[in-house]
Amino acid sequence: MASVGERLSNARVRAFIGRDEELGRFAQALAGDPPAPFAFYVSGPGGIGKSTLLRCMADRARAAERPVLELDGRFASRDPDDFRRAAAPLLEVPGTVLVVDSFEHCQWLESWLWQRFLPGAADDTLVVLAGRLAPQPQWTADPAWAGLLHVCELEPFTEEQALGLLTAAQVLPQLRERVLRFAGGNPLALSLAAAARAADWSREDVWAPSADVLRTLLSGLIGEVPTAAHRRALEVAAQAYSTSEELLAAVLPDEDAHPLFTWLRDLPFMESTHRGLHPHDAARETLAADLRWRAPNAFVAMRRRLAEEYLRLLREAPEERVWTVTDELFHLFREGEIVARLRTWSREDEVHDRPLHPDDLDVVLRMAEQTEGPASAELVRYWAERQPQSFSVYRLVSTGRVVAFTARLALPAPADPEDLAADPVVAAAWEYTDATAPVRPGEHIGISRFSVYPERYQVPSRVIDLSSSRAQAESARARGRAYGFAVWRDAETWAARVKGSLADTGARPRVGEHTYGLFGVDWRQVPVEIWLRHLISATAVPTRAGPSGVSRGVFDQDVREALAHWRDTDAFAACALLRARLAADSADPVGELRALLRRTVDDLARDPRGVRAREALTAGYFSGAPTQEAAARRLSLPYGTYRRHLRQGLDLLCDALWQQELHGPR
Repeated sequence: MASVGERLSNARVRAFIGRDEELGRFAQALAGDPPAPFAFYVSGPGGIGKSTLLRCMADRARAAERPVLELDGRFASRDPDDFRRAAAPLLEVPGTVLVVDSFEHCQWLESWLWQRFLPGAADDTLVVLAGRLAPQPQWTADPAWAGLLHVCELEPFTEEQALGLLTAAQVLPQLRERVLRFAGGNPLALSLAAAARAADWSREDVWAPSADVLRTLLSGLIGEVPTAAHRRALEVAAQAYSTSEELLAAVLPDEDAHPLFTWLRDLPFMESTHRGLHPHDAARETLAADLRWRAPNAFVAMRRRLAEEYLRLLREAPEERVWTVTDELFHLFREGEIVARLRTWSREDEVHDRPLHPDDLDVVLRMAEQTEGPASAELVRYWAERQPQSFSVYRLVSTGRVVAFTARLALPAPADPEDLAADPVVAAAWEYTDATAPVRPGEHIGISRFSVYPERYQVPSRVIDLSSSRAQAESARARGRAYGFAVWRDAETWAARVKGSLADTGARPRVGEHTYGLFGVDWRQVPVEIWLRHLISATAVPTRAGPSGVSRGVFDQDVREALAHWRDTDAFAACALLRARLAADSADPVGELRALLRRTVDDLARDPRGVRAREALTAGYFSGAPTQEAAARRLSLPYGTYRRHLRQGLDLLCDALWQQELHGPR
């Protein structure tokens, strides 16, 4: 009796339509025909039938008693060595057939494959790649590959082939012409239309290659969802990068996950992978948009449930799974306003990271000196000696060249005096913690101290994407982490980017010729779970309340309101800042608050960095200038420059007053 695998293979063979030329060439290669290609590259848009063709090729290779190795580009590691290990039989076992689907998701491997990996293939092996993008032109034009590589772009089905598919799918004869008019030659649309019920074709539809077609098809397939639990399962599959039965059980704890997973798996647009179910990209986008439109609150609620499950996995999953979980976690956030500012989601110049090796140190030091100067390079050397495990080195996947490095330090309390003396940035971080909420013995701070990518220095890039993912995963798993800090040289630009996620400490420590901005979050007051929930909803991360019960965000607004009403005695006497603890115990709270504001603004000039900030605040609020433009003229400054000093002054003033609100006068 045939096995289940053999029965599935036989069913696919019976149902397969078209692609005769591609299969003919592949059959020649399987037979060992000398002129036949060694590598096949299949390209085409979503839904054109690439995956179906690859499965057919793999079945025919097995029928020819060839060892077959199937990989999915959607789950490929960024490290070429991981791909090398996964595809090792191609290098070691003669006759192996390697099949890689969804290659567009690991396109960064292309140059490495042609240059380094495929030339080492064992005798009589074959390679089949399929993706939405055509291969890079240098490989199709390379004379060395001309006789070894066959490239084909799949076309839509002819009318005859399309009718053949509908016949094989047992679509009723009276419906075939109407389905064909609707779906044209697109295999995905044909397959989805063929799976729809006869009742769904009660009107004349005309094919148009747009999302509306898929929406109509999906509504026909899913419109009659059996139960509310099935709809929730769809909400999971529409958002999760991949859906396993375990994931369904975790986010739908009151439901029986097994029948729900079976139902999802049987939907015609679902693909089964080693990590679970993965909807066809076009179908996922349409399904997600439709569900978001139908039930926006349920859609957001499911996203939060998934985030919480991923966070649990971040804390509890084995170490080797953590980074996969991180990718899936941030896949949920890709459209959020805050995350969109912070992450690139670009696959250009794809990199992978590895721990610092002693042989990498000279390259890392040269990078540091090139971008940040010799003083910073000496600090890199200092920390590489003290915490080498904190450093990651990034290599281009295509060439293996080292292009960047980062360092994420973990510093226990109490602070090491030697560290404070050596590194002004670390000293500023500890000074900030001491002034806000001191770190207790047994706790530590994490600081992303260096992020050096000379070709894309401290602008959004894959290096910052990966380092941020690692830092967030470490924060979720760490025990006793009190604060997390990030450091950027272009403090003003990054203050705008991280607004709503990290607080600007106001510290601007200097190393050599450059000053750096220090941004942080107190993980004791805003746990990682809450922080990530606010990233999803694109709202500012909450900060802890002061003694009066007012949050830091509201407190800052109250300070600005008080300044705005400075010259209106009645309005100032009614301002919300009077409810804070700052002047609550005074016999004359209005007078005390006015004096406190003037005194705190003047105190900003004690630090040379605050002189311009004090001047801007004084000119803008206390001098009687009717407008900010007039205040800028009074200081003989361009308006844009004045506004920058004023923003810095407001931030510094709010920080200073908040410390007094929390801890009393210093």
